[in-house]
Amino acid sequence: MVETNSVKKERVTAPAIDTMDRKILSALVEDATQSYTTLGQSVGLSAPAVHERVKRLRARGVIQQTVARLDGAKIGKPLLVFVHVATENWGFSQAFEQLMKLPEVEELHSVTGDTSLILKVRLPESSALESLLRQIHCFDSVVSTKTFVTLSTYKDSPVQASQTPDWPTPALPKS
Repeated sequence: MVETNSVKKERVTAPAIDTMDRKILSALVEDATQSYTTLGQSVGLSAPAVHERVKRLRARGVIQQTVARLDGAKIGKPLLVFVHVATENWGFSQAFEQLMKLPEVEELHSVTGDTSLILKVRLPESSALESLLRQIHCFDSVVSTKTFVTLSTYKDSPVQASQTPDWPTPALPKS
């Protein structure tokens, strides 16, 4: 048997996202239906160059899918709720698996803190919320829930490619 403890494993890392990729991604987040010509004009590249970059970003999984963002109120689901679910055990559980199947659950996050999971849920009315909570409490390992009903939404955006620049470090006073 060959000793391999001292053999260094190579890390496979994806190429970095450069400034131009970020510009393209930011423009696509704003409007994913725009043509490569329009996109190229907005970022300062030719349409073929933009097309090639978008193709590579898709192949690398940076762009996962192109979707339509729906207005919840206009499709009969005006009630936006965040539900914190405490379970007996932390991590993947039967409750987690069952929650992923519910169409009302838009997002499901495993989190740290005083709860196990946070759900983003969109519903037509409070009676539908009551019914959903009743279902959740029937799942094995669910201990409790805390529900937060959204009154107003001031920002709701998809993942952004742009980054906040580093804040300048204030100069220290001279002693």
